[in-house]
Amino acid sequence: MAVGKTTVDEVDEILKPRTDKREYRRIVLKNLIEVLLISDPETDKYAASMNVSVGSFSDPDGLDGLAHFLEHMLFYASEKYPEEDGFMKYVSEHGGSTNAFTSTEDTNYHFHINSDSFHETLERFAQFFIKPLMSADATMREIKAVDSEHQKNLLSDSRRMRQLQKHLSREDHPYHKFSTGSLDTLHVRPEAKGIDIRSELLKFYDEYYSANIMHLVVYGKENLDKTQGLVEELFQEIRNTNKDIPRFPGQPCTPDHLQVLVKAVPIMEGHKLSVSWPITPSIHHYEEAPCMYLGDLIGHEGEGSLFHALKIKGWATSLYASEGGSTMEYSFFNVSINLTDAGHEHVEDILGLLFRHIKHLQQSGVSQWIFDELSAICEAKFHYQGKIDPISYAVDISSNMTMYPTKHWLVGSSLPWRFNPTTVQKLLDELSPNNVRIFWKSKKFEGETDKVEPWYNTAYSLEKITEFTIQGWVQSSPDVNLLLPIPNVFIPTDFSLKEAQDKDKEDIFPVLLRKTPFSRLWYKPDTKFFKPKAYIKMDFNCPLAVSSPNAENLSNIFVWLLVDYLNEYAYYAQTAGLYYGLSLSDNGFELYLVGFNHKLRILLEAVIQKIAKFQAKPDRFSVIKETVTKAYQNHKFRQPYHQAMTYCSMVLQDNSWPWTEHLDALSYLEAEDLANFVPMLLSRTFVECYIAGNVDKSEAESMVKHIEDVLFNDPKPICRPLFPSQIMTNRVAELGTGNKYFYHQQGSNPSDENSALVHYIQVHQDDFSMNIKLQIFKLIAKQATFHQLRTIEQLGYIASLSQRIDSGVYGLQFIIQSSVKGPGHIDSRVESLLKDLESKLYNMSDEEFKSHVTTLIDMKLEKHKNLSEESWFYWGEIQNGTLKFNRKEAEVAALRELKKEELVDFFDEYIKVDAPKKKSMSICVYGNQHLKEMASDKDKISSTSIEIEDIIGFRNSLPLYGSLKGCSQLKL
Repeated sequence: MAVGKTTVDEVDEILKPRTDKREYRRIVLKNLIEVLLISDPETDKYAASMNVSVGSFSDPDGLDGLAHFLEHMLFYASEKYPEEDGFMKYVSEHGGSTNAFTSTEDTNYHFHINSDSFHETLERFAQFFIKPLMSADATMREIKAVDSEHQKNLLSDSRRMRQLQKHLSREDHPYHKFSTGSLDTLHVRPEAKGIDIRSELLKFYDEYYSANIMHLVVYGKENLDKTQGLVEELFQEIRNTNKDIPRFPGQPCTPDHLQVLVKAVPIMEGHKLSVSWPITPSIHHYEEAPCMYLGDLIGHEGEGSLFHALKIKGWATSLYASEGGSTMEYSFFNVSINLTDAGHEHVEDILGLLFRHIKHLQQSGVSQWIFDELSAICEAKFHYQGKIDPISYAVDISSNMTMYPTKHWLVGSSLPWRFNPTTVQKLLDELSPNNVRIFWKSKKFEGETDKVEPWYNTAYSLEKITEFTIQGWVQSSPDVNLLLPIPNVFIPTDFSLKEAQDKDKEDIFPVLLRKTPFSRLWYKPDTKFFKPKAYIKMDFNCPLAVSSPNAENLSNIFVWLLVDYLNEYAYYAQTAGLYYGLSLSDNGFELYLVGFNHKLRILLEAVIQKIAKFQAKPDRFSVIKETVTKAYQNHKFRQPYHQAMTYCSMVLQDNSWPWTEHLDALSYLEAEDLANFVPMLLSRTFVECYIAGNVDKSEAESMVKHIEDVLFNDPKPICRPLFPSQIMTNRVAELGTGNKYFYHQQGSNPSDENSALVHYIQVHQDDFSMNIKLQIFKLIAKQATFHQLRTIEQLGYIASLSQRIDSGVYGLQFIIQSSVKGPGHIDSRVESLLKDLESKLYNMSDEEFKSHVTTLIDMKLEKHKNLSEESWFYWGEIQNGTLKFNRKEAEVAALRELKKEELVDFFDEYIKVDAPKKKSMSICVYGNQHLKEMASDKDKISSTSIEIEDIIGFRNSLPLYGSLKGCSQLKL
């Protein structure tokens, strides 16, 4: 490799999907940054991702979180662009977004942006790695931001368990460290030792941030030569100090940390078993995919599988098996099982069955046909994958560049092709009783533990177990016949494309292909993506489904049981790239299917048959009822800002109820209630259908006709059409004009110190000219909100402004969660911010206004990247009843006519603090450290404001917006 000039590799070296028309080029700059250039003439967004091969494992002793802190500080400002948060402001105002993350051995910085702003954005981005500012003024503010992020995570069970697993490892291995950082690790402790944290930060940057351990991906529309010239111009000044990528040899677990059973107390209800073995990292054998092969066998859910056996016993609700927490030096193979209450009482039996299954796999050998199936599925998924967001694609590849040879940068470990039984057998041998770590979490262990993990204060106990103990579990476990999977009939073999009538018209809209008293079919052939895939959505509008908390509970259990009954069969489809789901919808329940179209109808017919022949099995009903009950019980442990958003939704959305009412109603339900309910639920039904993709018209009509034949046209039909008066629509409460409403509530988790505010401003019902004014204002105000409330005032890690749409009713919502200030203070800061935004709007130049308009136009004209994305948009129009399939074009036309004065008038009329038509509501949720402020905050409410005491009573007193969906039913 020649130092001093760019090295270029031919594109042929990189393996890409057969359907991928993008061009790729690997180059190495003179400072040894390795770069992948991507040219996509069809893209609307440009993106870049820089991966630096240093992460939290390199944190100096006693400075936990320093790498993560550097990630925050690097993105703050540079010497050339010194404005605080200037990069984020520029990106946000030009239709993009930016983020970064720190992992154990890598830190990744990335952004995407509209095309006309790419050059300057890329230059600003490059300057972070050339001359970052990392000013003294910003240091303490960003330490607080890191601490706020940590405070947000303190009650997260996944983080608590991950840190406990790290805690129970070698103290001299970096795996043991606390990687997030906090005020304590980055300020209090260093200051007590006389350590200047900014000096340590600069030292860390100088020590590790070298061009030769950086990998860059740049994704754009231009040809590769032009992009290469731009990259060479902007990035070659990053200094190269010829650092080696930090490596951390050795295993994090010694024999003292193996053969252990750890019992831990979680925050949330539920029991979970996590079984983990240190293994050889599969990255060294990625083309042979030993972990993928074994994960598929142990995690299989078909008949004869371990999960199926546990499910039949009523002991488990899910089981996952995969590699995780890996580096180039070490890795773990993990089996995670979510347990029922009965399963919690039979953990030794479950562990016995797991080890018996592993022993059976060790003895039965590695099967060529199973590997070949795995390889065929992976090949189909890789070669027919749809495009994803350029930013996500760039991040994935820049992360891969550190681990894989150039040829496999795009594919990574996702395409196994070399069958090697020895590698799989070696992995199986590593899954031994001598090598195991068992983590068992349940609130039933409260009061039975004797240890506390220091960073998250997780209570736990630890006991050593022996091979003899595990052997006893195996011998005493139930006599269950565990089998290998059968051949998968859902693997697609026909990838041919249908002849679409309008294949030359890229932007055709869905058409109403069929309408009967039973159903309505919207059809959209694929004229853009040319993949052998289809997308189906079907909404079963059943008036009884959500008519009360009791009915909604029964409808929910019905949907859960359908998925439960189908699981053994549908699991094969999902592994083969054909996915389905069932869930409650606003007025009934919804079915979706997406993936390869070849065998899609087979799965659809199986689901419809299961609906038609539904039975409420008492044993499965009990398991699902227990699962749903725990889900409602865990509502009280949600983040405070989630609680505030739920209260806001309850005020606005008609026919919604508190989770406490759901929980109370649930306790009285039995299988017999469901058996009586489902026939009534289905007795009056209308099915709204959307079928898109590689499906021709006759196939689409035939699918819907099949559903009608099964459900409606039987001599004794399960379903009958709706009466006109039964057509259910979503109605939204209309807040009083000129009124300010408040709702104050204690946070439902007494252990959570965080408080939250949702400051909601309701504006209008769907209207193109009003929509664009609201969206322009949000574009202007979004970054100013983040900068003022998070960066300057340090109110909390979560501080955002977003557009909110409820069944076609548009508004704005400020969402802030804080451990340092209560909701009353935060609400006053939002009001103050609105006054600042008033000044910003009034003083905005014509050029600035035109720039914002251009940015929003570019964002709206962004093309859908794949079939699912396109289908989400059109299905949203159908579900909301708006049917404005030309929304983007119409709103762009309105934007081109918009004048600055009209935006200012809109703000003055609907948004500003004393706007005459303003309708606003502040939902205040108080964490335990701010609870004492709630009474005084209520007292401070002005006489012109209204306190909401009872959400349901208040909502019932309000008028409702007219239903857009009702209008669309009348039209058609």
